[in-house]
Amino acid sequence: MPEEKTDAEIDSMLHAALGGLTPHQALLQASLADAAKVDERAAAIAKNRERALRLLEALEKSQG
Repeated sequence: MPEEKTDAEIDSMLHAALGGLTPHQALLQASLADAAKVDERAAAIAKNRERALRLLEALEKSQG
């Protein structure tokens, strides 16, 4: 009996940790979140590149 109770407790904790989602749904949700982060990172990289190019241009102008 104690093993069955432990299994039920583990199942309950897992269910709570997943926010009521199945493991498959939780994996899909995490995967979609990662994909969104990739887009955010790409946008940040592009913005930083533009800033760096403007800074380089300003430095070149100031030097002559």
